[in-house]
Amino acid sequence: MIARLASEILFGATRFLVGGHPRWIGCEPSTQQRIYFANHASHLDTIILCAAMPSYLRGSTHPVAAADYWGKGALQRFVALRVLNAVLVERGGSKDPLAPLRAVLDTGDSLIIFPEGTRRAEALPGGFKSGLYHLAREYPQAELVPVYLTNLARAYPKGALVPAPISSAAHFGTPITLGDDEDKATFLARAQAAVIELANGDAA
Repeated sequence: MIARLASEILFGATRFLVGGHPRWIGCEPSTQQRIYFANHASHLDTIILCAAMPSYLRGSTHPVAAADYWGKGALQRFVALRVLNAVLVERGGSKDPLAPLRAVLDTGDSLIIFPEGTRRAEALPGGFKSGLYHLAREYPQAELVPVYLTNLARAYPKGALVPAPISSAAHFGTPITLGDDEDKATFLARAQAAVIELANGDAA
């Protein structure tokens, strides 16, 4: 009950301040198992993406969040685990950083990941790390959905305490697939290009 009330307050306040409305361009909301992969510009990214999901999908869609930020205090852990339904991962200190992600996918649930691995102030995403490739190879049944988040580096830049009232949106693109013989570098470049294509479409 407390977590549900907190989620309504958090998502409502986020929409009021920065929008974050969904734009389903290349696909529709679905209970099909998915791995949503998005650019990473601010700590609002996780909240915006969860807020953009229909409420019936939030319980089975888990954003991947860094334990060193979302797990460092009681409030952050409550928001991450109880409100956002996140899976926390240790950055740089784990022998198998994908293990918690595999545990989620093994249940049939979906993931939200940020393949850049860290926040960037630039409008377009940087190079993707290899985790997305490995998950795509190990879980071919999961749809791979690119997502582009607009204006969040401006709405909530590093060091900011309160979000600025700058309109943002979550653009969901057409799912991609890993080719049978596609190598890691080629796939990751193509996944990055799918997010950039959504960014360019937003600017057009």
